[in-house]
Amino acid sequence: STRTRLAHEAAMHRLGGHVTGFSDAKMTRAGDFYQESIKDTVKMLEFYGDVIVMRHFQQGAPHEAARWASIPVINGGDGWGEHPTQILTDLYTVLREKGRIDGLTWLAVGDMRMRTMHSLGYALSQFDCPITFVAPPDMGLTPEFKAELTQYSLTFGEADHVEQAIAKADVILVEPVVQPDYTKSRDERAGDVGLTPANYKITRQLLETKAKPDALLLHSLPRMDEIPADVDITRWSRYWQEAFNGVVMRMALLALILGKME
Repeated sequence: STRTRLAHEAAMHRLGGHVTGFSDAKMTRAGDFYQESIKDTVKMLEFYGDVIVMRHFQQGAPHEAARWASIPVINGGDGWGEHPTQILTDLYTVLREKGRIDGLTWLAVGDMRMRTMHSLGYALSQFDCPITFVAPPDMGLTPEFKAELTQYSLTFGEADHVEQAIAKADVILVEPVVQPDYTKSRDERAGDVGLTPANYKITRQLLETKAKPDALLLHSLPRMDEIPADVDITRWSRYWQEAFNGVVMRMALLALILGKME
């Protein structure tokens, strides 16, 4: 991860702390011949730091790590599971720009199986924020996730094309529909990268003709062709500010977790 790892590292450094760690499990005893367990790995890591930030391709790995660690564990993204610090960053960005979160209408475009979308649904259930999800048929909300969102009283709907929902959106959150397999490490993946269908692209023309003039366009990055580069300089784009806010938000999160603020 470019953003999640470096944002946490930058946050810790700016708070006056230090960082150690590794970016590829295959370079450790957890990924070589020994296949060291998560339990044993975190029992060692807790001797070397005060908090663990874990990005893992296995869904549920940070939760498993937290079972055994005596220090806090932050989920930096776990396979197809969740990505809570990214959504905290999104919410902080919206709060900074709009001054509120409650009452805003959201549009989420992309692969609904993604960890970011899962965390978004859980987060918005804490607010009065109706949301419309737009995804390819084979990447839509699962029945199980729909049931969870209904249980959490989130007001949500689905659409087939961004044009059907963009006009009402105060916040537009986009993720790719062309996805790698998050359950595999990078060198295990293969195949060509496809192109994003028009249904799921946010173009400059679409924004200029359909979107609210004060709508916010978010993307966790990296992007592909779902948001063309000419959107970057428009009034709607906030993904670069979002990336900056990720450091600030993680500074606050680390300070909170480590007991330096309330």
